[in-house]
Amino acid sequence: QVQLVESGGDLVQPGGSLRLSCAASGTSRTIFSGYTMGWYRQAPGKQRELVAELTSAGTANYADSVKGRFTISRDNAKNLAYLQMNSLKPEDTAVYYCKANLAWQTYWGQGTQVTVSS
Repeated sequence: QVQLVESGGDLVQPGGSLRLSCAASGTSRTIFSGYTMGWYRQAPGKQRELVAELTSAGTANYADSVKGRFTISRDNAKNLAYLQMNSLKPEDTAVYYCKANLAWQTYWGQGTQVTVSS
């Protein structure tokens, strides 16, 4: 029912910035506003890890590795979630996934590749 599509992944040099977007469809803006939105990432050979999440109440949580560099936000009127990534490091290289959940309902996007390299 709910579909999530990530975009914005790219090849960027260390120290650069990137903004990822997650567009949700199949849900009204009213319902979307109630979801907890999250960004996860998975590097080759590594487990998927939480990068950031933002609850419907506006509470944001970040992985220690990205605190101060990444910012999660959402625009409920447009059914969009964002991940602003600044001061990117090579270790940020991964496939980034958007997640939405409400109670037992969980939805995942297909992922977008972020590569940080010189």
